[in-house]
Amino acid sequence: MALTIRENVFGVNHPETATSYTNIALVYHAQGDYNAALEWHQKALAIRENVYGKEHPDTASIYNNIAAVYRQHGEYDVALEWYQKALAIRETVLGTDHPYTAYVYNNIAEVYHDQRDYDKALEWHQKALVILEKALGKEHPNTAISYSNIARDYYEKGVYDKALEWYQKASVIFAKVFGANHPLTLNSYRYITVIYYEQGDLDKAMEWFLKVEQFDQPYLYLGSADPIPE
Repeated sequence: MALTIRENVFGVNHPETATSYTNIALVYHAQGDYNAALEWHQKALAIRENVYGKEHPDTASIYNNIAAVYRQHGEYDVALEWYQKALAIRETVLGTDHPYTAYVYNNIAEVYHDQRDYDKALEWHQKALVILEKALGKEHPNTAISYSNIARDYYEKGVYDKALEWYQKASVIFAKVFGANHPLTLNSYRYITVIYYEQGDLDKAMEWFLKVEQFDQPYLYLGSADPIPE
């Protein structure tokens, strides 16, 4: 309905129509229908490039979305190409100290993490963190997500002391901003639990495990906190 209205009112070449195309693409992406997601993102991209040109931040957002689809589909080289296109625009137009530039750094890091190149992932996550701490502050939830992503890189490398340090920093912010029962908070607690367990500190592991169990979520799901909302 919204799409039909926008196409009728604004026309099929209007940015508002492109927004509807993007929203449809995001739904298909969430459903795992990557071909359909790419189709609708490409429709949105054609409008944005025509209206704004190829060097506009709104066009860069579509590049970023297309990259995310390729990443989820496991086409990492193609994903990196699209992320780099988005990054070039954001660095030029928004600058290297803008949060939206940092978000692309984070996304590039996640591609390297998926490829198990944890040193590269850390390099790009740390570039993102420098910007986020400066632009948003050290207590912002998006900064905390960056802490969590760095912690996960260290965890995958087996550098548990560093991983623990960064997860604890993240967990404090998540608990303060979202509460102790929020998924991001609990995910940090789960990782901290597992790290203590793997280090042989069973008392500490149980202490953190109980922080999760009190919310009837005793399982240890080790998921990523990588998405940083734009």
